[in-house]
Order: sequence, then C-alpha cells, then structure tokens
Amino acid sequence: MGVKAVVEDYISKKDRIISTAIDIICDSGLSALTTRNIALKENMSEALLYKYYGSIDEVLKDVVDYYFKFDKGIQATISAKESSYIDKIKAYVDSYASYYDNYYALSVIMLQYEELLHNPVTRDKVAEGTLDRREFLTKLFEGAIANKEIQPYIPPDKLSMVVTSIIYQLTLNRRFVFKKETFQSETNRFVDKMIEFITIR
Repeated sequence: MGVKAVVEDYISKKDRIISTAIDIICDSGLSALTTRNIALKENMSEALLYKYYGSIDEVLKDVVDYYFKFDKGIQATISAKESSYIDKIKAYVDSYASYYDNYYALSVIMLQYEELLHNPVTRDKVAEGTLDRREFLTKLFEGAIANKEIQPYIPPDKLSMVVTSIIYQLTLNRRFVFKKETFQSETNRFVDKMIEFITIR
C-alpha cells in the first residue's frame, strides 16, 4: 500500500470513528461516548482505536469541529446571493434545516451544548461557533431592517435568538414526538410564519 493510500485509509477511518461517535451521542448521550463503546460499534479493539485518537476528548473535539465544519461555506454562499435579506434569512435557515434533515444525529449535538461548554477541550469551539452563527443571522436581520423589509420594533440580536431557539426546540421535540413532516419543512414553516409577522407590507 502506497503512502497516499495509507493516508486516505487513516483519514477514512477517523471519519468513520467520528460518525460512530455522533451516532452514540444521538442514541445514548455524551456519557455513553467512551472508547469502549466506539470500539464495539466499529468492531475494533480499544488498542487500535488509540492509534487514531489518544483520548475520548480528542474524539469529542473532532465531533464538535465536524458539527461546525460547513458554517463558513454556508455563510459565504448566503452572503453572495443577490436577493432580499428576508430571502437570505430563509435560505440560511433552510441550509441547516436541510442538512440536519439528512443527518439528524448531527443536529442532536446542539442539545449537548451545556455539557460541552463545561468541557475545557470543547468549550471555546462551541462558544465561538454558536456565537458566530448567531452573529451572522443578526447581521442579516440588521440588513432586513435597514432595507425596510421588516419592522424595526424587535432588535436584530433578539430576532436571531428567536430563530435559533425555534431550531433548538424543534430538534428537542423530535426526541420524543414522532413527526411525519420533515425537519426541514417544519423548521421552514415556523420561521416563515415568524418572518411573515414582522414583514413590512
């Protein structure tokens, strides 16, 4: 096996470990994320797992990195759109709603924020990523107000918090209430109603 193949196999195995870790967190919570459980699901020995990750905190760090992995790309795509700020807000929400619809287990990471913020390995990344998402959305609402697309009565940062709260609550609801409607459809429906309420006509 050549060097390139070895590197690709190494990266591929790490990706599978991260995917397995995300599934474990989704199914059983952060407390169930152990090297033993990952090794069992991956059908490997713990000794082999340590070849890729020196500790469970290293795994968790990569899980959080993966959770925020596509943020910059999504933000760049939305910023480049030639459309109203309202449409940009809807497109931004839809990007995450669609992503989480296709990878539900990943969305559950947001339900673990409190514990992740108490972990020194993940605290800064979670805080930075969460605030960055909120700040980007706040700027979109600022643009919508400045462009006279929505009413100025509610501060942009509060509108941003409302949207992120909607996504959080809908994600939480999926943990104990079965929904025939897709997460993407449900999220967009709620956010559309909210925006309709504050849109200037």
